[in-house]
Amino acid sequence: MSVYELAILGSATAEDRRLLTGTLGTLLAEFDLVIGDDVAVRDGRSVGDRNDAVAFAAAYFGGDNADDDGPAADLVRASVPVIPTVAADGDFGREIPPFLQPANGLRRRADDPGMRELATALLECVGLLRRQRRVFVSYRRIESRSAAVQLHDLLSSRGFEVFLDTHDIRPGEPFQEVLWHRLVDSDVMVMLDTPGYFDSKWTRQELGRARATDIQVLRVVWPAHVPNKLTDMAETIYLDGNELEGPEGPIVDEVADGIVLEVERLRSRSIAARYMAITGKLRADAEKIGAIVGGIGAHRAIALDLPDGKKVWAYPVVGVPTAEILNDIAEKSRRADQREIPVLVYDHVGIREAWGAHLKWLDENIRAVRAIKVSEAGWTLAAWEA
Repeated sequence: MSVYELAILGSATAEDRRLLTGTLGTLLAEFDLVIGDDVAVRDGRSVGDRNDAVAFAAAYFGGDNADDDGPAADLVRASVPVIPTVAADGDFGREIPPFLQPANGLRRRADDPGMRELATALLECVGLLRRQRRVFVSYRRIESRSAAVQLHDLLSSRGFEVFLDTHDIRPGEPFQEVLWHRLVDSDVMVMLDTPGYFDSKWTRQELGRARATDIQVLRVVWPAHVPNKLTDMAETIYLDGNELEGPEGPIVDEVADGIVLEVERLRSRSIAARYMAITGKLRADAEKIGAIVGGIGAHRAIALDLPDGKKVWAYPVVGVPTAEILNDIAEKSRRADQREIPVLVYDHVGIREAWGAHLKWLDENIRAVRAIKVSEAGWTLAAWEA
């Protein structure tokens, strides 16, 4: 049985379906999920047979074909996410039916032929990718400040929450503590690799800690600069001399747009790698105490049967947990009819001490969801009391 379901509705051509399904398949493979086995992709004829118990989302391609308007309207009435989408030169007002116009639509970009942005949005809707889209820009102010500010503004305009030290740390806050907190809550680190990048211990630490926590790194190499071998494993964009408008930037618009697309591509890989790392640690610790790790349930919940007969549904979470995430897990557990209290599992490394105290308070006072650190999973589960 599928653990996720998607639908492609409206005026999508056969080629649209092929391209979008192919991109979805690539993204899903990073989570060890396979279309046809773990994920069903439906059309207007079969969407009425969807399984209400699993996470679902649909894309509606605007156009003149109204055959799918009935099924799409049924989905809207059922309060499930439907993303209205039009081509780069499309007209939302004319091509999208009135019942879908209140939803925020997506205009497919000409420079994104594989529809990665739409595929990512669908996976966000079903909870595989978190809705927060966070990027950390690592750079040396004396060498690349203009390019860093440019990417901050460009990525922000494309729906990312971007951390830049000069913009996002308030006066009086503990600088490095906040910086590490924001790093571990990011999906991708954009590294502006200038000749003096490794002369700073702070940028060296940013790169090392990003790699230690499985955050994907996109390296943007300055013209005529020979990169450090420590960064050979990073995804890389090399700049030519004519692609910088000045020694420290900004970067010409076409290349900057390409950097944004590469961030979008790396984001899903980064989240998948971190998710797999948490689930791997959880599985190993659970097996150490004699627990049986069962299958994957709805919304990627992991079934754990403890030695004393108690059952736990664990929800691995990437990044910094919040009250909103706790609420989301409680809702997912309710929809999946899981009678046991759901457990949020997270990696606490790098999270601010003050935020850790906040999470502890939430865990003690909100009993609908429990939260445990993955590094203490075995220790905590061995003495589990639901």
